[in-house]
Formats: sequence, C-alpha cells, structure tokens
Amino acid sequence: MRASETKIPGSWEFTPKAFADGRGVFAAPFQEAAFIEAVGHPLRLAQTNHSVSKRGTIRGVHFADVPPGQAKYVYCPRGSLLDVVVDLRVGSPTFGQHDIVRLDSTALNAVYLSEGLGHAIIALEDDTTMAYLCSEGYNPAGERGLDPLCPELAIPWPSDLTPILSEKDTAAPSLTQALTDGLLPDYDECQAWYAKLRTT
Repeated sequence: MRASETKIPGSWEFTPKAFADGRGVFAAPFQEAAFIEAVGHPLRLAQTNHSVSKRGTIRGVHFADVPPGQAKYVYCPRGSLLDVVVDLRVGSPTFGQHDIVRLDSTALNAVYLSEGLGHAIIALEDDTTMAYLCSEGYNPAGERGLDPLCPELAIPWPSDLTPILSEKDTAAPSLTQALTDGLLPDYDECQAWYAKLRTT
C-alpha cells in the first residue's frame, strides 16, 4: 500500500497493490497498518456508506461540525470519479484551497480526509459507485454543505459534463456566506481533535 499526503494537509491518497489473474482482480483498498503509519491513529469506523451515481452527478461539498466531525475513507469499486478535498478550516494555511484525486475501479485507490475538511465528488461515467467508511454516524444536526459550483471555491469541474445536483446541494451557501454565518470548522479546534485521536 502506497500512501501520500495530498496538497491539503490532513488528507491522504492510498493506493493498494492489485493482483490480477484469469479470474479477475483482488485488492485491499483499506489496510489498517498503512493507514496508521500515514495518519498517526486508527480509523474509527462508525458507519459505511454506498452511493451509485449517473455521469455528471456532483455530491457535496459536505462537511460536519467539529468535534466530532466526520472523517471519511473513500474509494470507487465501480466506474470512476473525481474526489475533491476542500480545506474549510478557518485559520488553516490552505483555507479555501482544494485538491482533486481520480478514483476508479482499476486502481482501487482511496482518499482519506480528516474531520473539518470538505468533500465532494463528480461521477465520470454512469453507474459509478462510491463506497466510504465514516468515523461518525449520520448526524443531521451537525451536517453542513457548501454550493459545489460556488465561484469562490473555483473547483474545476469537467467542462464536458453537465452537473447534476440535489436540491439540498444547489441551495447550499457560498464559502463567504458560510464563513459569515459561523458554519465552518475552526483550524485550531480541528488540530486539537487530531491530537486527541493520536493519544487515544
């Protein structure tokens, strides 16, 4: 398993070895030892999520209140997608910036994003499946979102795809509005949470 931190501190890409033979392919998209070595603490698993999307579907930008937030370990067992990590931690040196990793069913690579980071994907083909492990269960009171087409975020969605969004994501606030309304995570609080995870 190869691990490398993305441009956004607190998020990593994990790429497993894939073993192909006449029957097909085997890979282990999540490996605890490699995860702990890269991130510094185990992944607490409270819920697994599974979504299937049409080509052009955008899900996100989603995040959750910290603490406890919701860390995610995302991979794509079918089809292909672009995984977008956005730094929404107020006070972070990379606040407002993003990084993009292509996930697909050939590489079976994965992205981990720590609590306080925003997450979005766009499906590059029909029937694209996203599977992700979550550190916390669904908490409607603490779930947040931003408009993924917000010009301030400047996410370069593929120009050859027509975006398909939910009503909830379409109505989500801009980065400035969320900042004004005090909805975004605080960088120092996130850092304190990560430190706590490393010592428990």
